[in-house]
Amino acid sequence: MEPISYRQVRLTGGFWKARQDVLRRSTVWAVYDRFVETGRFAAFRCDWKEGDPQKPHFFWDSDVAKWLEGAAYLTAVRREPKLEKIVDDTVALIEKNQGADGYFNIYFTVVEPENRFTDRGKHELYCAGHLMEAAVAYFEATGKRRFLDLMCRYADCIYERFYVRRDTGFTTPGHEEIELALVRLYEATGTERYLALAKFFIDRRGEQGEENICGFPPNYGQSHLPVRRQTEAVGHAVRAAYLYCGMADVARQTHDDELRAACETLFDDVVTRKMYITGGIGATASGEAFGGPYDLPNATAYSESCAAIGLALFARRMLRFGPDGKYGDVIERVLYNGFLSSTSLDGRAFFYENPLAIVPELARRDDSVRAEQRLHLPATERQAVFDCSCCPPNIVRFLASLGDLVCGEDEETLYVHQYMTGTVAFRQKGGERVLKMTTRYPESGRVTLTVTGGDANVAVRVPWWCEKPFETVRGYAYFSVRENVPLTLDFGMPVRLVAADPRVFADAGRCAVMRGPVVYCMESHDNEAPLCDVRLDRRAAFRVGRHPTLPVPQLTVRAWQRPVQDALYAVRRDDFVPTTAVLIPYYAFANRGTAAMQVWHLTR
Repeated sequence: MEPISYRQVRLTGGFWKARQDVLRRSTVWAVYDRFVETGRFAAFRCDWKEGDPQKPHFFWDSDVAKWLEGAAYLTAVRREPKLEKIVDDTVALIEKNQGADGYFNIYFTVVEPENRFTDRGKHELYCAGHLMEAAVAYFEATGKRRFLDLMCRYADCIYERFYVRRDTGFTTPGHEEIELALVRLYEATGTERYLALAKFFIDRRGEQGEENICGFPPNYGQSHLPVRRQTEAVGHAVRAAYLYCGMADVARQTHDDELRAACETLFDDVVTRKMYITGGIGATASGEAFGGPYDLPNATAYSESCAAIGLALFARRMLRFGPDGKYGDVIERVLYNGFLSSTSLDGRAFFYENPLAIVPELARRDDSVRAEQRLHLPATERQAVFDCSCCPPNIVRFLASLGDLVCGEDEETLYVHQYMTGTVAFRQKGGERVLKMTTRYPESGRVTLTVTGGDANVAVRVPWWCEKPFETVRGYAYFSVRENVPLTLDFGMPVRLVAADPRVFADAGRCAVMRGPVVYCMESHDNEAPLCDVRLDRRAAFRVGRHPTLPVPQLTVRAWQRPVQDALYAVRRDDFVPTTAVLIPYYAFANRGTAAMQVWHLTR
C-alpha cells in the first residue's frame, strides 16, 4: 500500500485545518525568529572565526533544515513568496560554501575542518540527512532543482568516503536519520547508490565495535547488535525511531523480509511495553532513552516531542507493507496527545518533554542539593526556543505535512487511516477520483465520505477505542462507494476509563480518562489540590461541555476527595467529601501557567 502524499490532500476545515492555520500564521514564524536571534540562519554564511559570538553548534544544520522542510510543505499547499525567499537565500549560502567534493556542514567547515567524518558523536550525518530531506521536499513543492542537486553532490561525497574508500573515522552514524533520508533521495532521483548507501549503514550497524557515543554503552545508539537481531527497543528513543524508519524503508525497497520482521518485532515491543497512553516514548532523561518494559513514570516522563513524531513516522512506514489498523491507531494516539501537547494553543511555545504529571512541590525539594544531583523534572511551561532546539522545527515540518498520514492506496482500494475534513485525490479503476471527507472529529465520531469521478472501493480504519459497528479485516471495514452517494460512519465518541497493564507500577490502581482518541487530564487550575487524592466516581456519567476560558472541550464528573488531616499520620477514616472533577484534553495542559497536573487518577 502506498501512502497518498500530502500534496494530494487538502484540509478544508475542522480540527486539523485550524491547527495548520496557526502553524502558517504563527508557529513557522515564531521558530524562524528565534533561529535568527540565536544565529542559526547566519551560521550558513560559514564566516565564523575564533572569538566571534554565536559559535555554530554541530547540530544547527539540522535545526534549520527541518524548518526549511516545513516551509517547503507549506509552500506546496499555497505558495508563500516570503517563505520561498528564505529557503532560496539559505540554499544560495549552501551553494556558496559547499566544498569542491560536495561536503557541507556549518560547524565542521569553520570550527573543526580537520576533523570531518572523524567524530561519530557530532551529528555530521544526521545533519546531512535532514538537509537531504529538506531538499527533496523543496524540489517536490516547487520544482526547483538547485537544493536537490547540491544535496545529491553531498550524498555523492558521503558515498565516496563511507562506501567506496571507507577512510572515515567511523562506519555508521552516531545519530541515525541519514538512512531514511537517503531512501527519500533515491525515490526522488532514482539514483541507485543512495539506496545502496542507506542499506550499507543499516547492514553495518552493530556488526563491528565502534566508538561509544557520549560515553554511553553501545545500546544507547542501537549499535549493540546487528539490526536484524534486535528484538527490543533500547537506548535514545529518537535515534531508535529514526533508525526503525530507515530499516522499514530499506526493507520495502529491497524486499528484505528479515529486516521487515525485525521492524515488526521492534514496533510491537515499543507499543505493547514502552509507550505512554499519550503515544509518547522515551521514559527517562538519562540518555533520553527507553526505560525497561512497563517502566513508565509520570512526573519524570521524558517523552520527547521528537520521539512521538518519530513513532508516528515509523508507523506510517509500516503501513506501506499493508493495511493493519494497529499502525493507524498508534498514529492517532500520537497526533491527538503526545504530539499535540508539544505546542501551546497559540502555536508560539513548545515542550521538549511531555510529562504525564506535574507536581510543583517536587521542583522545590532539591533546593539544597547541587544542580547535577537533583531529580530531573520536565519543564512546567513551554518555551519559545531551547539550546537543543530539535523539537520546534520538527513540529513545524510534521504538522505541515500532516496530509501524508490521512490515506493510502493500492490497485483496488483507497484506505482512510485518519479522519480530517478535506479532500483526497486518488486513482482507481483507471480514472481520477476525489474523496471528500466531512467530520467534526474528534469532537464527534460522525464521518461522511463522498466520492466523485466514479465509484470506488474504500476501506476505513475502525478505531480501537470504539464499539465495532462494522465487520473488519485487520482493523479496516470495506465498502463499495457509489459516485456522489454519501457514506456516513459514526464511531461514537465514548468517554472511557482506561487501565494500564498491572505491570506498569506507576499507574497501579489508577485509571486514565479518554474520550475517543483524546486523553484527558486534571489541572489544579480547575480542581482543588492535591490532585493525587481525587477519586473519580467510576459509576457516574461524564458530562461533555466547553471549557469556560480555554478553547477546548472539558469533561466533568462526580468525584470524591479526603479533607486535609491535622496530623501527618492518622488512623484511616473514609470521610470523603463530594466534589466535581474537571478534565481538559491533555494537549491543552500548561496553557495557563504552572499548575499541578495528572493523567492517571484514583477511582471510587
